[in-house]
Amino acid sequence: MSDDPTDTPGTPGGPRPEPLRFFGTTWVDHDGGYGPRRAGLAVGALAAAVAGAFLLRFAYEGLAIARVGGFANGLVVAMFAVCTAIAFQRTWSGFTRRPADPAREEALRSLKAIGFVGTLVAYGLRCLVEAPGEKLVRGEYETARARYEKRRGTRAGNPAARARTKRRRRP
Repeated sequence: MSDDPTDTPGTPGGPRPEPLRFFGTTWVDHDGGYGPRRAGLAVGALAAAVAGAFLLRFAYEGLAIARVGGFANGLVVAMFAVCTAIAFQRTWSGFTRRPADPAREEALRSLKAIGFVGTLVAYGLRCLVEAPGEKLVRGEYETARARYEKRRGTRAGNPAARARTKRRRRP
């Protein structure tokens, strides 16, 4: 038996679409509250990003009250800025292509956690365009459907019977 989900025995109509977080398989036909869910998630993610930015601002003010020094303050600001930028870029590119090295993406998980504001902004902005990751899984799903339809179209009857028919025609 194959590990390919498109070859699942008993699957009527071929491959099944991959469910997306918060959307399930509603992205296929844009039904089941897809539009309002996308809008709600966009607003929620951007609101969470704003709340996270305020949280970081309060943390910075705590450092200022503690008088840890200008160098430490600058280091903290630079660290959050760099982590946020990297998290945004990695999250945004993750919506359009699979990671080439999943182990490296796993290693960057803590960096994305530190730059959570960038991740939330990327998710919120992507929700304004489509369900995050929809373009990627739609391309894979349509490719799998085309491959399935091609396989189904080329199967016509019993191949052994065709071989016998060809042998009989030859003199």
